[in-house]
Amino acid sequence: MNLPVFLAQRIYKGPALSKQVSRPAVIISMIGIAIGLAVMIIAVSVITGFKSEIRDKVTGFASHLQVTDANAVLGNETTPIVYNDSLKALLTAHPQVTHVQRYSEKAGMIKTADSFQGVVVKGIGPDYQTDFLQQHIQQGAFPQFSDTVASNSVVISQTLADKLQLQVGDKVDTYFFDENIRARKLLVAGIYETHFSAYDGTYVFTDLNLVNRLNRWDNDEASGVEITINDYAKLENATFEVGTSLNGFTDRNGTVYCALNVEQQNPAVFSWLEVLDVNIWVILVLMIGIAGFTMIAGLLIIIIERTQMIGVLKSLGANNTTVRHLFLWLSVFLIGRGMLWGNVIGLTFYFIQKYTGVFTLDPSTYYMDKVPVSLSFPVWLLLNIGTLLISVLMLVGPSYIVARILPATSMRYE
Repeated sequence: MNLPVFLAQRIYKGPALSKQVSRPAVIISMIGIAIGLAVMIIAVSVITGFKSEIRDKVTGFASHLQVTDANAVLGNETTPIVYNDSLKALLTAHPQVTHVQRYSEKAGMIKTADSFQGVVVKGIGPDYQTDFLQQHIQQGAFPQFSDTVASNSVVISQTLADKLQLQVGDKVDTYFFDENIRARKLLVAGIYETHFSAYDGTYVFTDLNLVNRLNRWDNDEASGVEITINDYAKLENATFEVGTSLNGFTDRNGTVYCALNVEQQNPAVFSWLEVLDVNIWVILVLMIGIAGFTMIAGLLIIIIERTQMIGVLKSLGANNTTVRHLFLWLSVFLIGRGMLWGNVIGLTFYFIQKYTGVFTLDPSTYYMDKVPVSLSFPVWLLLNIGTLLISVLMLVGPSYIVARILPATSMRYE
């Protein structure tokens, strides 16, 4: 162990540190470090959790990619594509693609005796992954649809159920408008709630065969194909690869295919989420700045109080670099103690919220009913390392004040 580390440990662990005049400044500095790191852990976990929750809800309704008719992207009326073995083989050949599922949509209206509501009826088949929707079922159950047996079951949102005063087991009249008005009586099999108003207030789910008959489509036709990939971070690359493979690929109707990812389909939502990244950086800069400046003040007070010790060390042959390193190591020990308490506070909040959800939100405003948290080990480790390094670097400049302390004058310092 070198001399600066040895002396810093003796000062840090010795009784003198707890009795010295600078103790209040030291305590304030450690509190600043603790609060700064705790706020950073809480802010990063909450904002990351919020972004993850919103992204999961959007992709839960629309998957990561959608393949549709290119002309339908520009229009309001859905245009079918042919989903055959050739298209399925083409899409599943990509190594990033983990699942492919078809869907059909039809705009319509649900009418009760007292009210009515415009909806988008989304037809899904047995190949559709319903894990996300089943997680948010509030009443009833999600029906199992089949390619061979037609079903008139429908799953509606809690928002629609409240507006139309519907319950599981009720039969509802739905109307669809083409050249003529067509009516269908559907049975409410389940009620879901995701608190995401953009979808909850619009989408109902039913049998794919039912929607295809309403659209007058063949059994192998659909509004589009939803694709799930294995790594969301590679979404742009996957979109480009799938879109490139579809160039020149047409079906019997001469349909030109188009691949769009979930961010391209919902630019407003994901632009809003990108703004949250700016908030994270603002919070990090402010908290590290506050923690660093409180530590600078504490270090300067410690140096001034230890002027006589600095003079003695210099008279014994210690140079300025040795003395500077002594106080920097002492600062590292003090920062470490503050970071320990910061981690205790931040991680306590994180685990309490993760497993109890004690802090709630207004779902009509925030699209969720409790504060979401998400914190990975690499992010937590980076926050700690970054806080330590930046705080120490901020102290390098002020530590040069020891060079101005001369042994002759320090002996007379009181």
